[in-house]
Amino acid sequence: MTNAPPPTNPYQSLPQPLSPSDERLWATLVHVGGIFFSFVPALIGYLVLRDRGPLVRNHTATALNFQLTMLIANVIGGILTLILVGYLVLFAVWIVTIIFSIIAAIAANKGENYKYPLSIPFIN
Repeated sequence: MTNAPPPTNPYQSLPQPLSPSDERLWATLVHVGGIFFSFVPALIGYLVLRDRGPLVRNHTATALNFQLTMLIANVIGGILTLILVGYLVLFAVWIVTIIFSIIAAIAANKGENYKYPLSIPFIN
């Protein structure tokens, strides 16, 4: 009997690392996508790209944490619309999402790490 290596799956391979410019591009797109599509781009980016480079992993996790925090704030604002103050909360969440996502996208495009203020760290 020979000690042959176990058969390998040709369809399963290690993900190829992204180039630095591709990492910056995807990290930027994840932040900008959050302005228009809430947490969905950050979730997809995190699940698909997290093993492709340290910069894109950091930015997708950071964006997902922020977008989930803003989703919770939107739900609270939606409930508070029953007493009318919720409209102010929803407006504030909308403005905060736009401003901080643009700042994070600029940092990602420069290749810098960014940490959103007011973000609950669900994912590290």
